[in-house]
Amino acid sequence: MRFFHIFGDQFTELDALPPTLPSTGYLWIACSRSAFQTALGDIQAGLNRLTGAPLFDLHVSDLLNRQLPSNFDYTSTYDLLVFRRLAAGVVPEKNGDGEAEPARPGSLDITGLLDTSAVGFAVYDRVLLTVHPADCLVREFFATRLQNQTHGSDGRFGTRMPTSPADLMLRMVNHMVDSYLELRRLLSRQLDELQRQVFGRRAARWHLLLEARNALHELEDICEDQRAAITEWIDALEEWPQETDATLHREREQLRVRSRDVIEHVERVLAHVRRLQSSSETAVQMHFSEQSNRTNDIMRTLTVLTAIFLPLNLVTGFFGMNFERLPLIHSARGFWVIAVVMLGIGIGLSIFFWRKRYLGRS
Repeated sequence: MRFFHIFGDQFTELDALPPTLPSTGYLWIACSRSAFQTALGDIQAGLNRLTGAPLFDLHVSDLLNRQLPSNFDYTSTYDLLVFRRLAAGVVPEKNGDGEAEPARPGSLDITGLLDTSAVGFAVYDRVLLTVHPADCLVREFFATRLQNQTHGSDGRFGTRMPTSPADLMLRMVNHMVDSYLELRRLLSRQLDELQRQVFGRRAARWHLLLEARNALHELEDICEDQRAAITEWIDALEEWPQETDATLHREREQLRVRSRDVIEHVERVLAHVRRLQSSSETAVQMHFSEQSNRTNDIMRTLTVLTAIFLPLNLVTGFFGMNFERLPLIHSARGFWVIAVVMLGIGIGLSIFFWRKRYLGRS
């Protein structure tokens, strides 16, 4: 658990949660999900002391749920946003007994590249509480960047500090969405490799492509939930009381702009997921078409072989009848004559069907 005080261009890490709110700026309480569960009583007491409004029990349950879909809720004193991250790698979390929980069954070599655990944000007027998965890179990324920006060693992060808890929350959400955009090429290569395996020598691994398709369906649902949660946040933002102060009004407009930017990034992710989904659907259909064509080739070959041996069976059946007076039945050359005739019929039919391309590969 880490505590930060943000004011103007200053970003300071605190040793503990202060007894009262600072006179200026706001506080950022960043903790892992296991630390939040362990220190829940102290956090609730601190929020009650600082804001006069601890978290509701249902919202606490939402923050502790690592697989909760993205959603937004609000009260008169704080807003709650749960956002499923799209980050590289799966980091196992520890349960209440300190044991690592098994990763959610993945479908994909593609899904093995993604971690879709939930990140929770409780946004007060001057306090931001964030609940992350264990070893979450998002928290460390922002803590490091904001500290570097304070010391003037990193100007790439932005021209200024986040001006409010809502601003910091939107920057973190935007970063989580952008982390997926950075993985697009890798995901595309993984899907292309699966498709080559399906139509190559290792075609028996076609089931991996089916699993990839299912995983992309799940990823699409996650993106849909993300978009719905941010849309509800924007709707709630529009209902905030109008600010008469020009500075506060400008900050409100910046929140709207940043929120729309997050929506646009989510839409880009969703569009890319749908392209991958369409590609996987096409590959699956092509695989089944290839299997159907292979089955048709086998049946065609068997049918041709049956057609070749049918007249031969007719000849042998005719001369196998139990009659005394049949042509060549008592001749010493009869067997060889019939054998040559049958061989000629077989070779002739084989040549005929081969020229008609009923035998061999097209």
